[in-house]
Amino acid sequence: MPEPEQRNREDPENPENPENLGNPGNLESDAQRRRRRAQFLRELTEARELRDRVQPRRAKTARLRHAMRMRTFRW
Repeated sequence: MPEPEQRNREDPENPENPENLGNPGNLESDAQRRRRRAQFLRELTEARELRDRVQPRRAKTARLRHAMRMRTFRW
């Protein structure tokens, strides 16, 4: 599997560059950040669903444990 593209920390356009942390002009826009976050959450959900499919016994016990926590929770 190919490595994800790594950005150089010295790259002036890289938002992770320590020099850019206080400069809002170089940071990515909120829309870009939300798009990246939504993509990450979709992939995370997909990975959890895959794990549940390949480990059904663990998924079942996790569901039962969660149900027990919800039953014992008091408002």
